[in-house]
Amino acid sequence: MKIHEYQAKQVFARYGIPVPPSRLASSAEEAGQATQDLGGKAVLKAQVHAGGRGQGGGIKVVNSPDEARAATEAMLCANLVTHQTGPEGAPVSHVLVEELAGISRELYLAITIDRDFRGPVMLASSAGGIDIEEVAASRPQDIHVETIDPVLGLMPFQTRRLAAKLGLSGSLAQPASKIMNALYRVFTELDCSLVEINPMIVNTQNELVALDAKINLDDDSLFRHTDLQELRDPAQEDELEYRAASLDIAYVKLDGDVGCLINGAGLAMATLDVTTAAGAMPANFLDVGGGATPDKVASAVSIILSDPKVTRILVNIFGGILRCDVAATGIVQGYLEHGSDLPVVVRLLGTNAEEGRAIFKDSGLPVTFADNLDEMAKALGQAQ
Repeated sequence: MKIHEYQAKQVFARYGIPVPPSRLASSAEEAGQATQDLGGKAVLKAQVHAGGRGQGGGIKVVNSPDEARAATEAMLCANLVTHQTGPEGAPVSHVLVEELAGISRELYLAITIDRDFRGPVMLASSAGGIDIEEVAASRPQDIHVETIDPVLGLMPFQTRRLAAKLGLSGSLAQPASKIMNALYRVFTELDCSLVEINPMIVNTQNELVALDAKINLDDDSLFRHTDLQELRDPAQEDELEYRAASLDIAYVKLDGDVGCLINGAGLAMATLDVTTAAGAMPANFLDVGGGATPDKVASAVSIILSDPKVTRILVNIFGGILRCDVAATGIVQGYLEHGSDLPVVVRLLGTNAEEGRAIFKDSGLPVTFADNLDEMAKALGQAQ
């Protein structure tokens, strides 16, 4: 789960990470007053769950309250489009009005999970304030990495080593180590998948400040953090993915036109591969789960059919905990509730497969059955 910059900075402040003075505004008038309170000049930051805001016009420096009002009005009136949002953009309902900072240097600092190491790593770079992926690709020597033993935690020698590589010596060495340790506490105590400061600046007063803040929370750990669940902003998420998450359905929207309903993540991935190999494009990843009821299956079908790009449905069920007749009942229920007549290719194997086939045959739906993956691929090509 992603949270907004202003929320991440509130978390940082609780952990002792220095952040600039700021105000949150949801209207042009509030932004103007906040700018006045911050000395008459400020930087405005559109609050969306996406990077690249500066290039998309989502970050503006204003030199008066009137400028702040005009710029905020423009931000709130249209979706912000960046390279991370897609062409539809993301809605802007709040703007963070922040005190202008005098910048001497821009640095990068983050903690994430390294799949090769299978544990947390701290990343640091003196090339902060820009696209860190570009730096990693073109100047990998500028990215410094410290792997963190999850038992020992972040060690003092590691923070000192990173501070030295960033050129933070003298009076900045100890504050840098404190920020790194605080960042690691945020990462571990809140069960994060990413904590990032880009940029972390050395200001003109020779102080370290987190000028930006990004926190991604592990969805599977949110049951331990009821307070953090309240930070979720559904408006920043895909509507269908949000609906699925609220129903405990594993669903990821994709760009194709074949709606996929499968039970089991491994089978779902294989089915997506078969769909692509057949010359079609999946519209989604959906694992309805092993213990699904007919109503839950029907809800999954409704989510798939709510995607306007979907022109056909592919069902691949291996009956085990989820019996084939239960899945078939839910699929037919979802079709009838949605009033859809889209063609559906069905492969049922396992427990009560014949009963499931009978339910489909009696439903009157435009069903094509397949016994194996090859037949499924061929039927998918014909069901257009």
